[in-house]
Amino acid sequence: MSLLVPLPTATPIATATPRPPDVRGMLRARSVIPGRQRWDFPEVTGRPSLARLIEDLLTEDDAITGARVNPVTGRLLVVHDPRTAARHIALRVHVAVARGLMRAEAHAARGSSRAGTAGRPGPDGRAAPTRRSVPSTAVTKGAALATVAGLAAFATAGLKLLANPVVSLGLATAATAIVVRRAWRQFHRAPRPAGAPARERPLRRIIGKHKRQLRAATFLSVLAQFAEMAMYALVPSIILVLARGGSSTLAQWGLASTAAQLSALAGAAGLACAAMAALGYQADVSWRRLGQAVEDDWRTRTYDHVQRLAPADLENERTSRITSVLTEDIGQMGSFVSTHLHEVVQLATSFAVLVPVYLLLAPKIAWVAFAPVPLVTWLSFRFHRRAIADHGASGERRARLNGRMAENLQAHTTIKAACAEDHERGRVAELSRDYRELNRCTDRSAAARTQVLRLSACSALVGTLLLGGKAVLSGTLSGVAFGPLIEMPGNALAKLNRLGSVTDQYQRTLTALDRVQYLHDLPQERAADGGRPLPAQQVKGKIELRKVAFAYPGRPPALRGTSLTVGAGQTIGIVGTTGAGKTTIAKLLMGFRHPSQGGVLLDGTDVRTLALPDLRRTIGYVSQEPFLFDATIAENIRYGTFDATDEQLAAAARTAGAHDFIDALPHGYDTPVGERGAALSGGQRQRIALARAVLRDPPVVILDEATSAVDNETEAAIQDALQKFGANRTLIIIAHRLSTVRGSDRIYVLGTGGRVTEQGTHGELLARDGTYAGLWRLQAGRLVSA
Repeated sequence: MSLLVPLPTATPIATATPRPPDVRGMLRARSVIPGRQRWDFPEVTGRPSLARLIEDLLTEDDAITGARVNPVTGRLLVVHDPRTAARHIALRVHVAVARGLMRAEAHAARGSSRAGTAGRPGPDGRAAPTRRSVPSTAVTKGAALATVAGLAAFATAGLKLLANPVVSLGLATAATAIVVRRAWRQFHRAPRPAGAPARERPLRRIIGKHKRQLRAATFLSVLAQFAEMAMYALVPSIILVLARGGSSTLAQWGLASTAAQLSALAGAAGLACAAMAALGYQADVSWRRLGQAVEDDWRTRTYDHVQRLAPADLENERTSRITSVLTEDIGQMGSFVSTHLHEVVQLATSFAVLVPVYLLLAPKIAWVAFAPVPLVTWLSFRFHRRAIADHGASGERRARLNGRMAENLQAHTTIKAACAEDHERGRVAELSRDYRELNRCTDRSAAARTQVLRLSACSALVGTLLLGGKAVLSGTLSGVAFGPLIEMPGNALAKLNRLGSVTDQYQRTLTALDRVQYLHDLPQERAADGGRPLPAQQVKGKIELRKVAFAYPGRPPALRGTSLTVGAGQTIGIVGTTGAGKTTIAKLLMGFRHPSQGGVLLDGTDVRTLALPDLRRTIGYVSQEPFLFDATIAENIRYGTFDATDEQLAAAARTAGAHDFIDALPHGYDTPVGERGAALSGGQRQRIALARAVLRDPPVVILDEATSAVDNETEAAIQDALQKFGANRTLIIIAHRLSTVRGSDRIYVLGTGGRVTEQGTHGELLARDGTYAGLWRLQAGRLVSA
């Protein structure tokens, strides 16, 4: 799809001013819907700085609420106010891309100008002198020595400054805060669904009533982390005791021999290891239970809310989208709580222990442990963003490859008939090669991330060993204090490596929360206890439509002043062309929809004032496409009348003309029907749905094309049974096949907008020789007179 938008005509400008690039050939619209546009922009591929620049330019626009430019896939996503015209947004996208390209070209031109000034030939053909003249050898050597001396002095002063633990900790904290703040800003610039509510204390909303479980899981995580760090502190101390032949500090505590000291340290390490395992197990179980409780709570409440939605609002939403919210989005919230929130607690506890331990035991070398923290934080965010882009591009190519192979397998006969095996083999080989090459880049990036982060952790270990060892040799640091410091920084930095992933999962969780909250914001139907009670035994079944008007959103009116009357105990037929409003009348009677004008009355009472459960128990409704659950035939017929006996079940099936084919099945009424009744034919599904309505024994029955999929012989049998069943009850039959309504007490013929064009009995309508008579002759196979 292409969305062409004319760019503003540029006015003549001086030749020194660069002309705006023509970006119309660079951008191609993939999808344009209210509030969201996706574009292909290949020029940004491999240019992350240009991608960030265009994102900033787009988000400066008040009408655009979010933008994302992917330098790997060459895609551009814009989220905007749905009230703004799509063409206006498209124009702003073109302008922002043009401005971004102009700035990128100007920046590149300035760089090349600075790089090419020195040594450029002058007017006389000789190289022009550089800004700095060529000094003599003596001056050069003196300047070099002075520079080296200055750098050495600066380095010495810097190390002395860093030796101050307050300064080192402050610098590391400030640098880490800058990195996190920048990542946080990028996170908040991520596109959000149009109209999403403001996020206020999202974690508190997600946890909900499970705060006590959260506190218990957090407490266990903290204890498990203390035990883990104690174990990592004791193991190096054992090695130092062995190397030095004992510890004077431990000797002062009554452990004189080296063997006693080793036994005590090994016992303490064993206890710490056991405590770490036991507490870690309890913490993992507690977090998982908390995640499951959060997921179960949200799913139960959300599904209950969806069940109470008005049918009109539910029909406007995609079933796949609601299912995705109930499964994937709520599952994402539970997964974040059970896994990633646990990691946050572990990370915070590690640094809460690491900082005071270093400040108390070895403040002079604390900077060695603190220095890698900003770098590891930055690398974690950077590598994770790159990994997301790489995996996104890899997933897209994998989907293309898998889709092509699946399509080829389905079109196996077509391919062989066209002798196109070599052609398809080449296409699959090309897609597989592209997928492999992209995965090579992704694998290199993943390997580099692991090794760079390992290098950062090892640098802290090497620095601690070097400076701490010197301090031990000089006597300024005791061996007992030095031992716990060896492994602790690496352990903490390893957890810090997960910060980018945790942040990404937090963003996904908030997005999931937005979608869940959107469902909760949809209005519910009137409460079950609202409206007048309507006992079924008191219903006579008289139905009236008084000048009813109704229109579906964004469509012409389905009913315009429609009026008709159904006497109590009568059988009426409603026929008409497609779109005449026949099914709409059934929905109005059931309370699924409500008229914008006029009234729908049952026994003289407007159905909007009646209790909805009572109204729907009073009316049995069989639609043209009945839904069967993945259960047995008996369970489907009993649905809604769960306490019916087997005899009542069989009697209802006989009335609906379903007993004979059910009885012929190997398992009879215990036969599973499959998903949506896939194991049955369309006519069999209709008869089971009809039997379900008959079993309920309601005073009013609406059959909306309920016999459209059965043969003529079965229809005749059902008609005979319905005449007996319809005695003393109101029966409304909506049909295209006129033989279905032939025996009705009155037939209404609807035209455009639900207008009643004809009414009467079958014989009266034939005698009138109008629309109904023409349809009857056509369906009966007779020639229509010119």
